[in-house]
Amino acid sequence: MSDQQQQQAPGDPVSRLRQANEVFLTVLREVRPEQMTLPTVNDGWDVRELLNHLVRGNRWTVENLRTGGAPRPTADLIGDRAPLDAYAESAEAMIAAFQEPGALGRTVQMPFGEMPGAGLAAFRFNDLLAHAWDLAKATGQNTDLAPELCEIALAASRQRLEGRDRAQSPFKDEVSVPAEACAADRLAGYLGKQV
Repeated sequence: MSDQQQQQAPGDPVSRLRQANEVFLTVLREVRPEQMTLPTVNDGWDVRELLNHLVRGNRWTVENLRTGGAPRPTADLIGDRAPLDAYAESAEAMIAAFQEPGALGRTVQMPFGEMPGAGLAAFRFNDLLAHAWDLAKATGQNTDLAPELCEIALAASRQRLEGRDRAQSPFKDEVSVPAEACAADRLAGYLGKQV
């Protein structure tokens, strides 16, 4: 299957990434300017820093796909722009980068080793959904987000993290969450977030 055919398939990494981006944008559109300084479940991050983290991650992904091993940006990439605009622009650039011919098969360098671009797309899919939950939680929104997508992200996270030392990852130890909790809450708990 060609990259273009993979990108058009309903379960392909780029389609899923696009869907996760829409989930994140739905939550972000409800964030009010006065909520930018609210704390999040991420240590030391307020809402604005969470958004900056995602803008940096999107921009880093574009460069990583282009070069195969870009350093992670650390600067404030929102600046004096509206956070929604800064995020949306970075997400569009990221999705466009994954749609470039050969992008899904290109080898990229991650902090934990090399992976194909398709793996990076899947990683960003999980990241956007997990942080959509963070943003919803911090701003008092409903955390029952995109159940089917969150189930996919939860299964992928289990596959990626099961049996691994979480001290070598950005994730804390799993937090117990009731089995009947929504998929997004169970994903958050699995990634070590206080639900």
